[in-house]
Amino acid sequence: MKKLLLFSFFCFAGFTPDDPKIGLYLIGDSTMANKQPADAPETGWGMVFEDYFDENQVRVHNHAVNGRSTKSFISEGRWTTVLKTLRAGDYVFIQFGHNDSKDQDTSRYASAKTDYPENLTRFVIETRKKGAHPILLSPVMRRKFDHNGQFQDTHGDYPAAVKSVAQKMQVPFIDLHNKSKIIIERLGIEGSKALFLHLEGGFYPKFPKGIVDNTHFSKYGANVMAGTVAASLPDLKLDLAKHLKHFGSTEKFIFELPLVQQPVFRKDTFNIVKYGAKADGVFLNSQAIGKAIDACAAAGGGTVFIPAGFWLTGPLTLKSNVNLHISQGALLQFSDQYQDYPVVKTSWEGLDAIRCQSPISAANAENIAITGSGIVDGAGQVWRAVKKEKLTEGQWRTLLASGGVLNPDLKTWYPSEKSLLGSNTKGAGNTAAGFTLENVDAFKDFLRPNMVRLTNCKKILLEGVTFQNSPAWNIHPMLCENITLRNLTVRNPWYAQNGDGVDIESCKLGFIDNCTFDVGDDGICIKSGRDEEGRKRSVPTEDIIVQNSTVFHGHGGFVIGSEMSGGVKNLFINNCNFLGTDVGLRFKTARGRGGVVENIFVSNINMTNIPGEAILFDMYYMAKDPVPQPGENNVLPVMKPEAVNKGTPQFQNFYIKNVTCKGAETGILVRGLPEMSIKNIRIENASIQSNKGFVCIEGENILLKNVTLLTRSKTVMQVQNSSNITLDGIQYTEGRDLLLDITGERSKGIRLLHTDEKKALKAISFSGNASSKSLLK
Repeated sequence: MKKLLLFSFFCFAGFTPDDPKIGLYLIGDSTMANKQPADAPETGWGMVFEDYFDENQVRVHNHAVNGRSTKSFISEGRWTTVLKTLRAGDYVFIQFGHNDSKDQDTSRYASAKTDYPENLTRFVIETRKKGAHPILLSPVMRRKFDHNGQFQDTHGDYPAAVKSVAQKMQVPFIDLHNKSKIIIERLGIEGSKALFLHLEGGFYPKFPKGIVDNTHFSKYGANVMAGTVAASLPDLKLDLAKHLKHFGSTEKFIFELPLVQQPVFRKDTFNIVKYGAKADGVFLNSQAIGKAIDACAAAGGGTVFIPAGFWLTGPLTLKSNVNLHISQGALLQFSDQYQDYPVVKTSWEGLDAIRCQSPISAANAENIAITGSGIVDGAGQVWRAVKKEKLTEGQWRTLLASGGVLNPDLKTWYPSEKSLLGSNTKGAGNTAAGFTLENVDAFKDFLRPNMVRLTNCKKILLEGVTFQNSPAWNIHPMLCENITLRNLTVRNPWYAQNGDGVDIESCKLGFIDNCTFDVGDDGICIKSGRDEEGRKRSVPTEDIIVQNSTVFHGHGGFVIGSEMSGGVKNLFINNCNFLGTDVGLRFKTARGRGGVVENIFVSNINMTNIPGEAILFDMYYMAKDPVPQPGENNVLPVMKPEAVNKGTPQFQNFYIKNVTCKGAETGILVRGLPEMSIKNIRIENASIQSNKGFVCIEGENILLKNVTLLTRSKTVMQVQNSSNITLDGIQYTEGRDLLLDITGERSKGIRLLHTDEKKALKAISFSGNASSKSLLK
């Protein structure tokens, strides 16, 4: 019976006596402790700490409790409980101090000079007696600024006391007191509020009137602190650090990823029917829905509810604190009448421009969302030109019968004469070309908008909705921060010109998760402005995570560019599928763009039926479809060097791991400029079936490691005018005529390692003035 009770106790505590996982025991106060659902959004950092470790190797046991000090944690028997289940090899994270200083409470007060260090010493000694490893943490900072904006310390002698015990006992020490101070000061007076509980009334049941609490964390703050603790472990050289979780199979740890803040909304609901909306597919609901949005915003925010039904509308403008909820069975159908869309100042493909107003837009808004499981349709068919070559003969005849006009060579259909005129007007709509709100009416129909256009907005959520049939790009956040796209379906006809899925432009902190794209242009695309205008704006897109998503059709699966003149950095892509996209991983730019693309981490990518390149780095983008139509040929310009200037783009520091592709024209193509090579590319653990294998032109510091290239081409790999190229552990189809062709007089520093050269009829050839000295033995 005693054994049964003991076994039941262990199971209740979340582990069994023979649990193989390393136990991480957390003892401390409310900043670390578990909270109840009713306490939302308050979150202790111990609640999310386990997320930073390999769940197959580590289990967190959070024994921290609100309001406890070193003294009360011992006197209440909580430390005894920990010791009963603590095993050799486990770790104990010890963080107290917030409550030890309460000198008016005899049950908790522990002097920083006597009882407090004595209690910490006891925790250390008794942990070690169990064969476990103690780790001491100083108390986390409270948020406190004086009237001059200077940050104030509220912990007195306690942080120094922890450090002293750690030094005396030779215990690993994490100075969370100082680390949290740095974080709070960096975020500043306003930005640091997000770490703590600065809440208005009406958002959470526990805080109906709101609260200002500078001690306890929001979920965002808890993740920041947990990540800070996790990031300290490698510096301490602890064995525990080897169990920290990586992002996919990249070299980046989870704690190194950007943290994206989520919007929250009041519970108040504003049903559009109460504002005069009618679901008959005829009545134009623009004013009714607009009134609901205005009323919601005026009341401090909430949800604008679109119930099931067919809701015809013109353009809508979101406002701060509004969640536009499109319920299951609801179709939000945007008008197909041009007069419903006024022209506005905006941007087009990275340039300042005049376009028609987007069906859904927001500017300078904060805390906004479009959620639900309904459908948003942008009536794109009345805006888009269509190329004859992209339709069957029957589809083309049907399109002609619908109306519209053809261009002179009869190969492109336009929905109206104004649309055709715009296509023949140089720089149509671009403000740099002299166009204004007053002088574009003659070709207004050509100025098709992006469907969801969000500008200078913060804390954005798009979740669950289907966005389809957009006039141009489908979803386009620009100059935004903290963007979350989750569980979306994004659709366009495969022939939809400029029918991108999502284009994130000059944005910071983004998260795309579990989304599906089936579109006419690039699926998931990262941009930052075009040419001189983009460089002048000088706002990079940075700190973006893309995971668990699929692109069924499009010019590219995951794409950077070509408008990347403001720069792109710190992107993390994992566990995505590209099924039938023209190119899989597509990184494109051109002379004149300028900008630097760097620090891109990609892992666990599956591809199939790729007509172009599985992985493409291209500095010769020519604004053409990546796969030529029958009878066409995308001929490269002559590769003559030019002077490096502000318009010279740069690609560097790409890390790609675990890629599988079944069927592509070319496996890997690297194509830099003579004056600016593509640098520092590492591709590891890839298996690609393709016609051509690896082609590298003007590359530098390129590593292929454990890459399988199953090619139909007689030559497996080609290197031209490239340097420091390492080909390590290459597998390939037996019986190829040539394994590696080295050309160009500037090729040098090429290594072929751990590769069976005898499987090919000839291992290596040198041509085009390439020297045999370019190959390092």
